[in-house]
Amino acid sequence: MRRGAAEVTLADRIHAEIAAAGGWLPFDRFMALALYEPGLGYYAGGRRKFGAMPSEGSDFVTAPEMSPLFGRTLARQLAQAMEASGCREVMEFGAGSGALAAQLIAELDALGAGLARYRIVELSAELRQRQRERLAHWGERVDWLDSLPDEIEAVVVGNEVLDAMPVQLLAFDGQAWRERGVVSAGEGFAFEDRDSMLRPPVDTGFVPGTVTEIHPQAEAFVGTLARTLRRGAAFFIDYGFPEAEYYHPQRRGGTLMCHQGHLADADPLVAVGDKDITAHVNFTGIALAGQDAGLVVLGYTSQANFLLNCGIADLLQGASLGERAMAHRLLAEHEMGELFKVIGFAPLSAPFDALGFERGDRSHKL
Repeated sequence: MRRGAAEVTLADRIHAEIAAAGGWLPFDRFMALALYEPGLGYYAGGRRKFGAMPSEGSDFVTAPEMSPLFGRTLARQLAQAMEASGCREVMEFGAGSGALAAQLIAELDALGAGLARYRIVELSAELRQRQRERLAHWGERVDWLDSLPDEIEAVVVGNEVLDAMPVQLLAFDGQAWRERGVVSAGEGFAFEDRDSMLRPPVDTGFVPGTVTEIHPQAEAFVGTLARTLRRGAAFFIDYGFPEAEYYHPQRRGGTLMCHQGHLADADPLVAVGDKDITAHVNFTGIALAGQDAGLVVLGYTSQANFLLNCGIADLLQGASLGERAMAHRLLAEHEMGELFKVIGFAPLSAPFDALGFERGDRSHKL
């Protein structure tokens, strides 16, 4: 018996697309379906994603859920960028639970930054509704966009956005690189490699069996943003490395990772749609994409350096012991402080000395 459209599962949808593509689907397309397929993908479903504990039914925690001092500190950088650029709008990509937006709006108001509008670009209808509920206090000062505007005059922010953009997988057999895609295997899925002209951006003595990622979608996103940013700045916070570290020969398994119930695994072909799929960011590629499209890199540093430069130590003095303990995870080298990085951009015609990169700038390592 043929099932109705309402009963079609995410697996059904992916199997159908694999068949329509001739039996093999590039991994970036599989990842896009698994995460973003309307009504079925991980970010399009009703499951709670963001939270501090698995008992809350969440899968992972981001910095704004960990400590409100993250957003309060980041707001100081945004306020400086707004003053330097003359912008009165902030635009956030992928606002998640809305926690960061709430922290930023409240702190920017407290700082007297003159915020007129907070705009959110969010693809997930389910997350957008949660954001509306959380940010209702600010009424029409907050609005939502379905896509990137043709022109932007705003300070842009994206926290853990680039890592969720689909990546292509490459596998090295000792002689040649092949692209790794997904095929149907009964009711499940399996990897299959095919000949390809794709290569990593560097040749650093890879060993046989190496699997790694390339990031054309994230880099294209930054390039498109660069061409639309008429005035303002952009700041992205995410986990990742510069190119030399990302494609180090010892990183032979790549960085692809899944998150479910605050546990990590490296198999994106199991529990499809029920867990997050991410890859670390190649910040060299992101920087070059921005520069090639007309932006200047304001700086690149660790999250710990960035937050300290923006004054988190001052905010910690007024925090409770519990608040300090949670905020410490934002700074600790073995937690988020070193793995997470921050990169900033501005139009080539209007650079400024960004507060967050005052000390410890690592742009020379990109």
